[in-house]
Amino acid sequence: MSDYDDEELDDLDLDSEDELDDDDDQFEDDDIDEDDDDDYEELDDATDEDVDFVVAAYREDGHPVVVALDLVKANDLDEMINHLRRLPGEAGAMGMLSLVEEVFVIVRVRGAVVQVFLSDGAAADEWPIARDILDYLGLDEAPGADDDEIVPVGDSEILRDLGVGDFDLEQLAEDIDTSSDEALLQLADRIGMGPQVRSTVQEEFED
Repeated sequence: MSDYDDEELDDLDLDSEDELDDDDDQFEDDDIDEDDDDDYEELDDATDEDVDFVVAAYREDGHPVVVALDLVKANDLDEMINHLRRLPGEAGAMGMLSLVEEVFVIVRVRGAVVQVFLSDGAAADEWPIARDILDYLGLDEAPGADDDEIVPVGDSEILRDLGVGDFDLEQLAEDIDTSSDEALLQLADRIGMGPQVRSTVQEEFED
């Protein structure tokens, strides 16, 4: 015999239906959240026309070596880091990327140490690799993005041991009169890799 009478069983059925309705509402909320995440992730990859140049630079037997990278490295931070980690640089390797003459990225890998620098955090609204950098740094949004300011993000001391301090790097990033590709070429000159970077850019990225 059941311990419940008919009235109590009816109440139990109603409670079960309420729980099912709550579960359905939860599933609907989850669907909405997933849609929001999908919207957040939708950014078009940079194309050949968008990429001014993307190169890796390192030193082997004391000599500068610069090689062109493909579009995947220009659109995915993890891909760039993994590639740089495999290069035979004596003191690690560095990736340099310029997009539409407006934004530049520097990624430096030395063993387990990874440093990143993005010339303008607001670029995370346009370019996948810029968004990757904000995610890597644990930032939900770029500082100053609401004020339409150029605000560099990342490790501004990324080139300090090579002769470029944080002030100089940030000043160059914020200089609206200097295009991003020219900014990287100037930095390459200052760290002793200018001729190699310029030669690779001319051969691989300029018509």
